Amino acid sequence: MRFLKLIFNFYLNASIHVAFSVFAFLRITEIYFELPYNENLNWFIFFGTITGYNFVKYAGVAKLHHRSLTKDLKIIQIFSFCCFLALCYFIFQISLIALFLSIPFCLLTILYAVPFLSGFDKNLREVSYLKIIVVALVWAGFTVLIPLVDAGKEINLNIVMFLIQRLLIVVILILPFDIRDVMYDAISLQTIPKKIGMEKTKKLGLMLLVFSLVLEYLISSLDFVKTPYMIFFFLLIIFLMRAKTDQSKYYSSFWVEALPIVWWLLLLGFHNF
Repeated sequence: MRFLKLIFNFYLNASIHVAFSVFAFLRITEIYFELPYNENLNWFIFFGTITGYNFVKYAGVAKLHHRSLTKDLKIIQIFSFCCFLALCYFIFQISLIALFLSIPFCLLTILYAVPFLSGFDKNLREVSYLKIIVVALVWAGFTVLIPLVDAGKEINLNIVMFLIQRLLIVVILILPFDIRDVMYDAISLQTIPKKIGMEKTKKLGLMLLVFSLVLEYLISSLDFVKTPYMIFFFLLIIFLMRAKTDQSKYYSSFWVEALPIVWWLLLLGFHNF
């Protein structure tokens, strides 16, 4: 049992779970727009997610404590390096247009963690409200814009609405994390719950969800996508409304993060039914 718990914690701490969430969003985009499965691009983004997230989470820690890293963190570093090597391989397998489109989103990820503002002691994460916008932009860019452009789709109103919907959904998914971190974030880090309070944050999330629901019925004419989205919609409402500062360890990091995976699996089931 202890071994399984160690494996599960490694799965979460090494950002494998979040990478599967991003992968799920990619597959959802492919289903909605009936794109062929792009294995090289999907694995490029999967390994890029692990590399990017672990860089953001652990770069500062490794810099400060590189001589006394815990065993778990050393294993995550080795794993992240292996994922980086896999990422380098897939860089040469994807199209040039996908690679060039990835550059601004990769830069945003780096600037999210690396201090470059106010005398090089402040990064994008520490700018009020910018944290949630940057994360949503990067997720939407990699899971909507890049796969659609790479597949040769022209940017039309339908794609713009889908991109906006993805931005909104990612923002809503982040809110339970921000509610959880209210007690631990620095005073200077003005997240939405810190600025407007937990209850207003939940109301904002509900409004954004309703807007995303309206967009859903404007985006796709495929009948089989409606029911999976509605299940995902109500699950997201439940997890948003039940979010609190003293939530359980895995509430956001596993269950909330798993919702895109659930949505994708539901889509696969209804698509093949």
